[in-house]
This record gives sequence, C-alpha cells and structure tokens, in this order.
Amino acid sequence: MLWTWDKCVGMVLCCVCSLVGALLLHTLSLATYTSALPVLCLLSVLCYLYRASREVDVRGRVVLITGCDSGFGLALALHLHKLGVVVVAGVLREDSEGAKQLKKEQGSTPSIHVIPFDVTSPQQLSQAAQTLAQLLPSEGLWGLVNNAGVCSLGPVEWLAFDTFKRDTQVNLFGLVAATRTFLPFVRRAKGRVVSIASVAGRVSCGFLGAYCASKYAVEGFNDALRHEMRPFGVKVALVEPGNFANGTQLFATDEVVEREVAGLWDELSEDLKHDYGNRYCKKIEGFMKNFRRTGARDISPVVNALTEALTQEHPQARYCPMDPLAHAVTWIATHLPEAVYDSMVALLARLMLEADEV
Repeated sequence: MLWTWDKCVGMVLCCVCSLVGALLLHTLSLATYTSALPVLCLLSVLCYLYRASREVDVRGRVVLITGCDSGFGLALALHLHKLGVVVVAGVLREDSEGAKQLKKEQGSTPSIHVIPFDVTSPQQLSQAAQTLAQLLPSEGLWGLVNNAGVCSLGPVEWLAFDTFKRDTQVNLFGLVAATRTFLPFVRRAKGRVVSIASVAGRVSCGFLGAYCASKYAVEGFNDALRHEMRPFGVKVALVEPGNFANGTQLFATDEVVEREVAGLWDELSEDLKHDYGNRYCKKIEGFMKNFRRTGARDISPVVNALTEALTQEHPQARYCPMDPLAHAVTWIATHLPEAVYDSMVALLARLMLEADEV
C-alpha cells in the first residue's frame, strides 16, 4: 500500500466522524466522550487502512491506456508493464517517441501492444476495438485508462473558438467516445474505468477557461458513469492531478511560453490590443511561465494514483495527487464563500506578476 495525501485526508475524515460518534455516545450516556473518542478513532482508522490495503492481482490482465505518446500515459504504461500487466498503449502517432520507447520494451513475448488511434475519430476507434478484440483473453479488458488530453491556456477573448472546440473535442468527447467504444470489454471483465481529469475540473482560474470547461464536464460524465456501472460490477474512478506542468513538459522553456503568448497577441484585432494593452500581455506571459516553473517535476504521484485505481479491491471514487497547498486551495474554493477564493487568486496573481517583473 502506498502512502499518499489522499490517505492522510481519509484518516482525518475518519477522526472527524469518530468525533461526532463520541459526542453522540456521550449525549446518550452510553460512554464518556474522553473514553469513546480514542477508541473510535483507532478503530475507524484501522478499518480505513485495511480497506485501502486490499489489492487485486493484476498480473497477466489487460489494461488499455490512451495518450501514451508522452507524459502520464507513457509513464503508466512502462510502470504497469513492470508489474506484469499486459498493456495496450494507444498512441496518436506511431512514430512518436513514446511509441518507439514502448516498442523497445516489448521483448520476445510482447506484453506491450502499441495501437495508433485518435480518440476523436470514430473510424479509428472502431478499428482499435477490432484489434483489441483479437488481443483480449476470454475474460475481457480489466482496465481502461482515459488519459489522452490537451491543455490550452489564454484569456477567453484571446483564444480562437476552434481552440475551445479542440479542448472539448479531445478532453471530453474523445474521452466519452473511447469509453463507449471499450466499455463492453470492461463490463465483461467486471473491470475498471479510470479517467484523468484535473484539479482544474474542480477549481477554475483565469487563463484556463477552455481547459477548465472541458475538465468540469469530465467530472460530471464520470460521476454519472460510476453510478450506471455499479450494478455491473465495474468500478469507475477519477484522478485529479495538481500542477505537473514541469513533469509533462507542457511548456518546455520560457522561450516557448513567449512564443505562445506572442502568437496569441498577433492574432488579436487592433481594438482588443488597445483594450488589453501590453501590460496585460506581460501578465499572461508571467502567469504561463510561473505555471510551468511551479509545476511538479516528479509525476510518480499521478502514476501511483492511477495504479491504485486499477489494483485496489475497493478503489476510491476520486484520487487527488497534488501537494498540500493545492489540497488547501481546493478545499477553500469548494467549501468557503467564493469571495474568499477570488481574493486569494487576485493576490496570488498580483504577486506572480510583480515577481516576474523583478
């Protein structure tokens, strides 16, 4: 069993529930508060950890992962391969670095199968399903990991409408299409559907409108699917990573960021350039640079969360591989009045801009 921040949060919730239980027992005069609280805390935490430690043997089972060209998908495919899982790696391009690396790992008895397909293409998905059917054992597909995605950054008025459509087409409709295509194989195995959303699917901020819109929708789709699949014995989980821009190389260097912002600026009308001004352009550039710089380089927490979603006997509905600060910000944004979160974001944006100007 891996130790994660999710488990820390789970243990805290166990203690909070124990606190309520101890107060209830004290009120009913069944036990004193001071004697009931430590016993209830200990029992609830032990039960939680025991449930979290229960695992399924996945050696020899088949897991399909979309978006294995790079980033989380590639890292997960290599990790599951080491665990003895038969990996079907979906890639957008067969000549990508990820596809080449995975093919090198195949060995004499292939346990990694690279299948090129675009999640936004019905024809390619149908062909991938036919290929998968030939590879699968009679028990079906143990896991489907919806990882393929894109991320566009920029103000709402700056981004072309096609950019909004692209983020939604890949992150939402591509995910839905892939799920619908491969779900019959997963139902046969009573397996798992694991989708990658984002902390940006629960908490939004400026310059992430296109990306957040698609990820918020993924959250709703996944919750509906989880309820629908429960009678079939299929477990559905969502992984909500924090900022791992450094580890996934979303923007490789500051020069790449500057080119991205300059490209957006050049496409604006003269009226919009006049309204926003050069200072706002620098503000966006500073945000994107800091977004990359502050992102975690080590993506293993995300890989571990995805692995647990596939291997735990009782997987969580949500996994949140993010640092404590991101956990705190998410809690503030989802539990306190919006004015508190808005003020905090405005302060952080101002500090980031000032830091970049220095």
